[in-house]
Amino acid sequence: MYNAEVSLFHSIIHRSSSLKVDELTIRLVTQKDAYQIAAYYQRNKAFLQPWEPLRDPAFFTVAGWERRLAQLSELHKHNLAYYFVIFCEGSNEICGVINFSNLVRHPFYACHVGYSLDEKQQGKGMMRRALNAAIRWLFEEQHFHRVMAAYIPRNQRSAAVLKAAGFEQEGVAREYLLINGRWEDHILTARVNPNWMQPDAS
Repeated sequence: MYNAEVSLFHSIIHRSSSLKVDELTIRLVTQKDAYQIAAYYQRNKAFLQPWEPLRDPAFFTVAGWERRLAQLSELHKHNLAYYFVIFCEGSNEICGVINFSNLVRHPFYACHVGYSLDEKQQGKGMMRRALNAAIRWLFEEQHFHRVMAAYIPRNQRSAAVLKAAGFEQEGVAREYLLINGRWEDHILTARVNPNWMQPDAS
């Protein structure tokens, strides 16, 4: 179940809203975060490279993220994606990201989740706690029924995070994603909302 210390504020669509769990703050990225998120990816470039698609050089620049954040702002506005950043208490340095993409509502009510955590923050249970908080918000506030995640079989850290966060294996997909220039098999997992209710029509 979810930690009792998780406190959820008003709708995350309002940019001032955030999720809080222990020493972590999880909130939607904004256009003001260009410098911090570029620094996060610069700092973790070598660490994340084996697990991510090949990145254009602009991905690691402030200017590149200013353009990307303008696009993400539109996706947030229309509820087409949610890109969260994670902060540790007492620091303005981004220490991780969680993104929900491919959002489909009626009749699927499902999406995919991706995430990464700063190399120096590994082994503290931070991603498990942050992911639980973000998924709780997605289930309770956005009425999603299923969140899907995939990981490369040799990525045991990701496997452990997903298992601890309540994801269950559903299959294996051959040559599923082009990662670091190579087609990689992935383990397919999902977490289902056990308390799903039909959202009100609006």
